[in-house]
Amino acid sequence: MSSKINAALGREIRDSLREMRIQLSTLNHRVGSRLGLKDADLDCLDLINRAGPISPGALARRAGLHPATVTGILDRLERGGWVARERDPADRRAVVVRPVQERAADVLHLYAGMNRGIARICADYDEAELRVVADFLRRTAEAGRQATEEL
Repeated sequence: MSSKINAALGREIRDSLREMRIQLSTLNHRVGSRLGLKDADLDCLDLINRAGPISPGALARRAGLHPATVTGILDRLERGGWVARERDPADRRAVVVRPVQERAADVLHLYAGMNRGIARICADYDEAELRVVADFLRRTAEAGRQATEEL
């Protein structure tokens, strides 16, 4: 493939990723609004759901937020019944945060339309193509993490 075609495709991919980021940000904002959560609260709740139980410090690092900011977010999430703070079984002096599983359906149903859309899109690709897409998205997320760390 020529470098001219690669450059054009690279621009198209970057433009599509930017548009996807905007659309996902808008979706997340609307989901958060429906749930009474700020954008950063919803982001932290997602991290807790994926990585929890997690310490507040580890959550702050993963979210790229100041620990004091995370404390405020956790206070709001706990008051809303989204998370619970518990003693860390490995170190009784430490605290971990876990998601309240009974609330997961409240979030999932708001993303049902997006999940159905992704399922329809994936149905148009074979397994080998989906593996390429999954690899691209994983590597793109990693590039974003590295760029964030460099800042």
